[in-house]
Amino acid sequence: MTGRKRRMAAYAVVLRGQEILLTRYVGIDEKHWTMPGGGVEFGEHPHDTVVRELAEETGYRIEVDGLLGVDSIEWEMPSGAGRLHSLRLYYAAHIVGGELRNEVGGSSDLAAWFPLDQITGLDRSSSVESALRFHAERPPTGQLAFDRPQERVILGT
Repeated sequence: MTGRKRRMAAYAVVLRGQEILLTRYVGIDEKHWTMPGGGVEFGEHPHDTVVRELAEETGYRIEVDGLLGVDSIEWEMPSGAGRLHSLRLYYAAHIVGGELRNEVGGSSDLAAWFPLDQITGLDRSSSVESALRFHAERPPTGQLAFDRPQERVILGT
C-alpha cells in the first residue's frame, strides 16, 4: 500500500572553530553522516527534541542559541511505500557539558568532529548541506532560496 507520511525532526548545528559535530546514521542497509538530532515525538516541542537527541547521540549537553530555519522536503520512500514529507528544523547550539561518546542501541552508531573543509568527501545526508547553508545564510524567513524548483526535491534525496 502506498501513501503519504509526514515526519518532523530537529537538528543541532554545533561548530567548534572550523569543525562541525556529526553523527553517523545506521539504516537497514545504509550508513551515512548526518546532523545530530532526530524525530520530534508526539507532544514534544522541537527545541526539547534537539536537546534530548543530541545528548542521546553524542553525550553532550547543549544550549540552543536560536532557530536557523526549516526545510520542507518531499520525496519517494523506498520500495514504493509512498511519499514522505519531511520537515527539518535546524537550531544553532553550543556545548555546555558532557563528553563525546557514541550512541548505543539507537539510530546512530558514531559521533565525531569533522573539519569543515573535509566533509565533502564523506558519505552524508542532505541535512548536512542544508544545515551549513542555514548557518551561513541565516535567512530571515527561515527558508532557503533555491535557484531551480526541482533543487528543493533533489536536496531531499
